Amino acid sequence: MNDYIPLSMLNDFIFCPYSIYLHSVYMESDEDLFKATPQIKGTIAHQGVDEKKGSTRKSDIMSLPVCCDELGIFGKIDIYKQDKKLLIERKNNLKQIFRGQIYQIWGQYFCLKEMGYKVDRLAFYEISTNKMIEVDMPGEQGKIELIEFIKQLKDYNPLSTMFKVNPNKCIHCIYCNLCDKTTNDNVYT
Repeated sequence: MNDYIPLSMLNDFIFCPYSIYLHSVYMESDEDLFKATPQIKGTIAHQGVDEKKGSTRKSDIMSLPVCCDELGIFGKIDIYKQDKKLLIERKNNLKQIFRGQIYQIWGQYFCLKEMGYKVDRLAFYEISTNKMIEVDMPGEQGKIELIEFIKQLKDYNPLSTMFKVNPNKCIHCIYCNLCDKTTNDNVYT
């Protein structure tokens, strides 16, 4: 599984490829060094699912470890509603849905599909507003797009890949204050 990509990394890589490198550097560090308010809120919001207390329905599967050998990805799903064949990714706050978040739920879908589950619908659940936001299934074209993206992620080398600083993203990066590519501070300090 060393060559497998965590599902959460799909969204992180689109946000900033270099943050993946910084994450691996600081992974063993005290999270208080870099975790910001949004990540802390997200961790708290996920506790119900992680502890499998988010639903009492027997048909709801929560926090299921998943893997897709074909795509080389693994992780956990938040909720799969078997009776509705609905896969749900919970987010604390969604001002907009980014492509990386779409790749993440598509990855979860392909994992479940390979594991023998039937999924007909995908949705994000915004905890702060109690809203369900359905998104399109990937289809064959989406699968090709996701495979190409995973290849780009696996091929990324921070030493040989040109990196362009995006100040608008940097100020929202939890690693901003530790990053050698920018002199900005993030908005969370």
